[in-house]
Amino acid sequence: MTIKRLPPITGEIYHIYNKSIADERIFGNLNYLNKILKIIDFYRYDQNIRLSYFKKMKKKVQENYLLEVKNTQPLIDIYAQSFMPNHFHFLLKQLKNDGIKKFVSNIQNSFAKLFNIINNRDGSLFLNSFKFKRITKEEEFIHVCRYIHINHVTSRIIEFDRLATYYFSSYSWYLDSRLNRFIKTDLIWNHFKSKENFIKFHQDQIDYQRRLSDIKKLLLDDD
Repeated sequence: MTIKRLPPITGEIYHIYNKSIADERIFGNLNYLNKILKIIDFYRYDQNIRLSYFKKMKKKVQENYLLEVKNTQPLIDIYAQSFMPNHFHFLLKQLKNDGIKKFVSNIQNSFAKLFNIINNRDGSLFLNSFKFKRITKEEEFIHVCRYIHINHVTSRIIEFDRLATYYFSSYSWYLDSRLNRFIKTDLIWNHFKSKENFIKFHQDQIDYQRRLSDIKKLLLDDD
């Protein structure tokens, strides 16, 4: 008998993950990173129009529209994010019913359209079903945040000393608030007495996380 999986619950925190079809490289440079960040900032709210239509508006109309939209409650709050060459991670809280589903669907569809145009490509870009795991404990919350932040390091894409200025992870946004566009940092910072403790917390896990080949099974459901 097939058991239907319950959708994300409003008010709860989740680790969200999805990857490209056939492991295609999709977040390989800053150009693509900037595009996905703009898409996220737009679609973290429940929009009445598509981003493509918004871009055609005159600047003043855009400003007035965003002012109105950003006075409403977002679909989700984001606490951490990471963009690997062929997949993404989010640590977020659902604030409205179906908020996570709408958010993920909108950002994937919007980015796929741009990516396909740039690369003269057709068809889906992401796997149909994103993975999500509910976070129920504070300790789990900060450990998943760390896992997301240091993913590029444990995958040996970069070394840890580069992470503070590496924009594909929200770790740099925590260390330099001027970079932060929309990440909610207070819940994480409440667990640390200083920036030095925050850095050490991340750095101390790297070797262990590299050795733990099945860490994804601990953090993400398979279905």
